[in-house]
Amino acid sequence: MVHGFDPSRRNFCLCCLGATAFAASGGWLSPREVFAKSKTIVDMIRQSAAETPITVHPLRGGLFVLEGSGGNIGVFAGRDGKLLVDAGISASKPRIEKALLAMDETPVSRLVNTHWHFDHADGNEWLGKAGATISGTLKTQDHLESAQRVEDWNFDFPPSPASAVPAEIVEDGSTLAFGGKTLHFVGHPAAHTDGDISITFEDDDVVHAGDVYWNGIYPFIDYSTGGGIDGMIRGSEAILASAGDRTIIIPGHGQPVSNRRELQAYRDMLVSIRDAVAGLKAKGQSFDEIVAAKPTAPFDAKWGQYVIGPDFITRLVYEGV
Repeated sequence: MVHGFDPSRRNFCLCCLGATAFAASGGWLSPREVFAKSKTIVDMIRQSAAETPITVHPLRGGLFVLEGSGGNIGVFAGRDGKLLVDAGISASKPRIEKALLAMDETPVSRLVNTHWHFDHADGNEWLGKAGATISGTLKTQDHLESAQRVEDWNFDFPPSPASAVPAEIVEDGSTLAFGGKTLHFVGHPAAHTDGDISITFEDDDVVHAGDVYWNGIYPFIDYSTGGGIDGMIRGSEAILASAGDRTIIIPGHGQPVSNRRELQAYRDMLVSIRDAVAGLKAKGQSFDEIVAAKPTAPFDAKWGQYVIGPDFITRLVYEGV
């Protein structure tokens, strides 16, 4: 079991999906294999979100994390209303609204997307229609306003409605003043996607890392929209460089309240696997030979027990080295 991560809780939609696939098949499946055996992975994740409770984790300075709707959602409840980092999945709307209302009665007036994936931006539409100003990178805007295909999910996403597309563009080095706090944006090109950002609440030393960081589980890298293993490592290193011992780090997935020490372990794991796979590939070994060599073996017990298993992370790394 991953320390601090309880698989008995329905707190991570992809893990629920993976458990379902494991029970049905007797082994872990890639998202493409799940698709082949059942309805699409996207449908399964949305169904899970419709049933999963929302858990609220208080941080400090009016900051919270909502867990249970796709990616971890950051919330700041302040004098100018609420600001959300990522929107989760629309099927979770009633439970998200209930959790937000329990904080205070102010509306969500700002939403920032860390990237375009549906498990972080599917809720954009209802939040945009409710009056929230949506921000994101230019790449995130581009991906949401046009049709997208994710090969590993074997799924084609249609263009999002105008109310769900970021109207305000942020980029590396941008800042935002909201409710007496200052937010700082750092871009992470070619990481999880080609348009990732992390958001630092400077006054409280809290960072939302988005899907550059998956806490206690192997990450997904979306090569279909410009992601890459080296960018994931660089993104982790950039966040580490600005984090201290007191910094709270919110990962995109996994146990939602993390720190510099855990992020360092994640970065070191990625580097070790990248170097091992690259070394075997440089020797001319085929993908099947590399998988058979088990380059992830030192890390599988901790990191490989959920949806992205050893063979799948090996393939993702192999594609990028």
